[in-house]
Amino acid sequence: MTAPAPAAAPAAARAMPTGATTGTPTRTATGTTGTTITTATTATTTATATTARTRTRSTAMTALAATPGIDVMKQVNRQFVTGVTVVTAMDGETPRGLAVNAFSSISLDPATVMVCVQRTSSTHDCLFRAGHLAINILSTGQLDVVGVFAGKSADKFRQVDWESGPFGSPLLTGSSARVEAEIRERLQASTHTIFICRVVHADVAEWPPMVYGAGKFFDGGALAPLG
Repeated sequence: MTAPAPAAAPAAARAMPTGATTGTPTRTATGTTGTTITTATTATTTATATTARTRTRSTAMTALAATPGIDVMKQVNRQFVTGVTVVTAMDGETPRGLAVNAFSSISLDPATVMVCVQRTSSTHDCLFRAGHLAINILSTGQLDVVGVFAGKSADKFRQVDWESGPFGSPLLTGSSARVEAEIRERLQASTHTIFICRVVHADVAEWPPMVYGAGKFFDGGALAPLG
């Protein structure tokens, strides 16, 4: 008995090129010379780009998760040398103040400065309510003043000499420089409030400023110049 001939393969199966898969379709085009050009789909390229973006985001998130701790940041801050200021304001009829080294000039024209104060400070709410504040840049002769305003005494001003500025803010006698400023903006930044202020009064004395760095106080007038 003669075995029956095998059935012919479906037309679709015969048309599929050798090596092709159903998951990766291709397009073919024939040029004028009769050469067949095969163009790959963008599926693989898109998947690769998506994977690259995912890896980039993952790397960025890992970097954020590895931010330095408080101890490291304390060491970093100790390497930055600053001046020493006492920021003061009137709380009704009562003068208030605290030691601050987060002070900076923003611009000279118009004269604008900023100070940062921790919100847990007993002086913070007074400053937040005030229309003006004073920034007293301490001199080398005011080491005892630093101790007063770094502490939590209920009446700090009984222990120091001071006077009212033109706009009522307390100005400490013996400071290297004093600035009275109008508070223009109060910006919340994590644990602190940043006070942006427009300078309305300033005076400068001949006493050299006190300098703070690495947990110690120095004579700002005795620093050795470089070069």
